[in-house]
Amino acid sequence: MLKRNRDGKNQMNIKESNHATEKQASNSTEVPSSSARLGALCCMIGATSWGFSGTCGEALFSSYPIDAAWVTALRMLGAGTILLLAAAAKGKLPVRALVQDKKAMAQMVLFSFLGLVLSQYAYLNAIKWTNSGTATVLQNLSIIFVAVFVCAAERTLPTKRTFFCICLAFFGVWLIATGGRLDGMELTAKGLFWGIMGGVGAAAYFLLSKNPVKQWGSIPATGTGMFIGGVLLSGAVRIWEVPAGLDGHAAFYLGVLVILGSAVAYTLFLKGVSLTGPVRASVLACLEPLTAACLSAVWLNSVFTPAELIGFVCILATVLIMK
Repeated sequence: MLKRNRDGKNQMNIKESNHATEKQASNSTEVPSSSARLGALCCMIGATSWGFSGTCGEALFSSYPIDAAWVTALRMLGAGTILLLAAAAKGKLPVRALVQDKKAMAQMVLFSFLGLVLSQYAYLNAIKWTNSGTATVLQNLSIIFVAVFVCAAERTLPTKRTFFCICLAFFGVWLIATGGRLDGMELTAKGLFWGIMGGVGAAAYFLLSKNPVKQWGSIPATGTGMFIGGVLLSGAVRIWEVPAGLDGHAAFYLGVLVILGSAVAYTLFLKGVSLTGPVRASVLACLEPLTAACLSAVWLNSVFTPAELIGFVCILATVLIMK
C-alpha cells in the first residue's frame, strides 16, 4: 500500500514536472516572438523618421547653398553628443571600458566609419551626381548585400519568403524612385560609384551594429559611433565655418536632421536590428522612401504615377509579410 502511494506520488511529481517544463518551454518560445515584433516596430519608426528627415534634407539642399559633407559632420556630431549625454545621465557611458577593450574599440570604429559615415556621406553624394530617386534605389541594394553576406557566413541559401520579400521590396523601391521608367536612372560614373558605396555602407551599418549594441546598448553604441565619426569629419570640413545665408527655416531643417533623423531614428533602428535581425531590418528600412514619398505629396503637393502607387503596395506588402 505504501509502495503504491509512493509510486502514485512519484507519477504526480513527474506530471507536474513535465507540465512545468512545457509551460517554461512555451514561455521561452513566446519571448523571441514578442522581441521580434518589438524589433520590427523599432525599425519601422526609425525608418519613418528617416523618411521625414530626408524630406527636410531635400528642402534644405534645394533652398540653401550648403555642402553635404558639412551637414553630415554636423548631423553626426550633434546627434552623437545628445546620445552620449543621455547615456551618461543613465550611468551607461562606456568610455573607460571601451578604451580598455581594444577589440570593442576596433568594432566601434568600423561601425562608425563603414556604417554611419560611409552610408550618409555616400548617399548625399549619390544625390549630387545623379538624383534622389537613383540614389535611393542604389542605396537599397543593401538588402541584397546583407542577405548575401548572411547566407555566405552561415553557408545557407535564403528562404523562399526572405528571397521573395527582398525582390518585392527592391522592386517597390525602384518603382517609387523612378516611376517605372528605365530612363529615369541618370547614371554617371561618379553617381554609380557613390550609389553602390551607399548600399555597401548601409549594409555595413546593419551588420556591424549588432555587437556594439549587444555589448553597450543602442543609445551608448549609436552615440559613441556618431561622435567618433563626427569629430574626425568635423575637422576635415571645418565645421566651425558656418555657411552664409542660413536662417530660421534652415535651422529647423538641420534640427530635424540631427535630432529626429539621427538621434531618434538610428537609436530605434539599431535596437530593432538587435531584436529582429539584419535581413528583416534591412527590408523594413524600405519604409524610408515610402514615408518620404507620402510626405512629399502632402507637403510639396507632388503627384504620383500609377507605377509609384504600385510601389507603395509592394513595400507595404513586404512589411506585412516580414512581421
